[in-house]
Amino acid sequence: MLHIKDLTFRYGGRVLFDHAAVHIAAGQRVGLVGRNGAGKSTLFKLILDELHPDDGEIGLRARARIGRLAQEAPEGETPLIDCVLAADTERAALFDEAETCTDGHRIAEIHERLTAIDAHTAPARAAAILSGLGFDTEAQARPVSAFSGGWRMRVALAAALFASPDLLLLDEPTNHLDLEATLWLQSHLAAYPGTLVVISHDRELLNEVANRIVHLDACKLVAYGGNYDRFEQIRREKMELASKAFVKQMEQRKKIQSFIDRFRAKATKAAQAQSRIKMLERMGPAIPIVEDRAVSFDFPDPDELAPPILAIENGVAGYGDRPVLSGLSLRIDMDDRIALLGANGNGKSTLAKILSGRLDLLSGTLRRPSKLRVGYFAQHQTEELELERTPFQHMADLMKAAAPAKVRAQLGRFGFEQERADVKVANLSGGEKSRLLFALMSRDAPHLMILDEPTNHLDIDSREALVSALNAYGGAVILVSHDPHLVELVADRLWLVADGKVGSFDGDLADYRKLLLDRAREARREGRPDKGGDAASRRNDRRAAAEARAQLAPLRKAAAAAEKRLDEAHKAMAELEAQLTDPTLYQGPPDRLNQLRRRKADLARQSEVAEAAWLAAQEALETAQG
Repeated sequence: MLHIKDLTFRYGGRVLFDHAAVHIAAGQRVGLVGRNGAGKSTLFKLILDELHPDDGEIGLRARARIGRLAQEAPEGETPLIDCVLAADTERAALFDEAETCTDGHRIAEIHERLTAIDAHTAPARAAAILSGLGFDTEAQARPVSAFSGGWRMRVALAAALFASPDLLLLDEPTNHLDLEATLWLQSHLAAYPGTLVVISHDRELLNEVANRIVHLDACKLVAYGGNYDRFEQIRREKMELASKAFVKQMEQRKKIQSFIDRFRAKATKAAQAQSRIKMLERMGPAIPIVEDRAVSFDFPDPDELAPPILAIENGVAGYGDRPVLSGLSLRIDMDDRIALLGANGNGKSTLAKILSGRLDLLSGTLRRPSKLRVGYFAQHQTEELELERTPFQHMADLMKAAAPAKVRAQLGRFGFEQERADVKVANLSGGEKSRLLFALMSRDAPHLMILDEPTNHLDIDSREALVSALNAYGGAVILVSHDPHLVELVADRLWLVADGKVGSFDGDLADYRKLLLDRAREARREGRPDKGGDAASRRNDRRAAAEARAQLAPLRKAAAAAEKRLDEAHKAMAELEAQLTDPTLYQGPPDRLNQLRRRKADLARQSEVAEAAWLAAQEALETAQG
């Protein structure tokens, strides 16, 4: 599918690729990994012919369709569903051509092709993708302009997935997703039928999706079989072997040099000494194993406060006269590590603003010590950084009474040594900007840190460093993240924000994943009798299960009937499409052709109505099942 040979490319005087080579076969799902700034996104641009290599070749299979995640969010008044459908350019072009074409044979070819690409099921497929990314039926009919930039980027991702190209290139596809949509995307990409290359720093996604890893390291492309954990294991073993080989070579060189120094001046040993000099020259210089410098995270520990450091009783949170969350009763202690679960739009950010003091309760009581210091991290804060100023200048503004050495010490906790601390923000990478926000946020050793999507621009090694730093930190952490790996390793409590409430989630992230992805299976399990307990208890369980089934029966029946009507409409449309592919139809009187075209328009409307009814019935059933 994709063959890269002897690729050399320089950008801004810096070599990004030096005779790099890799082959990606059709059907492989490849994770492209490497340090921030190594050139991963540049490689995508080279593949897409947006940049041109200085040397080497990039070959693609003939007539292969390439798709990518758009870098700009879609705009305009187009409904979401139509925006996604338009991504299948062939389908859209065929429909447009069918409206104006008068050549009988060409019209037959058009309808034959529409049948071959399963065009009549496209709306259902597009709706399923949008639903997986968090858009309900009502939202799918709204215009793109009605959504924020992050949600519109989800539409761009939906369009890329729906187009289903032969080679799909995705650059950090989870950046604008919440945890729920990320889990759906993992399962969708794991079953992707084409060839996939994904740039991601999400370890969980790379483990669930990738069956091959390509590592961009030292200007080369090195391929490994398996997922990310397998890659990390093999690379670690290779580095250990290379390190041992280096130590062994250094010992050999030391012994040879010792012999040379000892016997070079002796006539009886001169020949042997000369032989060892040549041996040393043939060995060449010893090449040490140089690992990438580890990224630093080091949060200063706060002074102790008596528990709880924050408590809310009977709280109502919202904006103006519109409550978003109600019945808030919660407490936070210094040793808490809490992750907020729940789809975007359910109130996680509202709760974070309440806890950070950026929003007041509409009603209820919030208690916090007067000495409580809160650090708040949100990715949008990178937009507030002044591009022409340096990290040192930003930090000095906030630490006005501190000596320059202390300002630099705080920056050094997060990897900003002397040189990088004096670089303009405009020249920092996305990961460095995030680390600067961490440094600014923690400058006064907060007792509570609220982190809203803290890993968006951090590479995998930086994420691991962040995990270690958070686990060593002495204060409380409230975490909102789409990174399951981070949540699993940091959080020891989970709060579910849903249906206007905030409550403790009894279980771990694996349980939450099952709740999201296996609702139907869980609903079926509710009908099974409990194997434990006494007979009366079992009878009560069976009675409750029977009542639940009775309540769900009408909804199941309605959903089944709607699905049957939808299948009948699709079947009738397929039969009509087959009739329209007959060339003789266009050679006779036009009455029959016009009748079939009118019938097709009627069937299209019937399909839309049936599909809307089916989606509504399914949504009602799933809501009732919980």
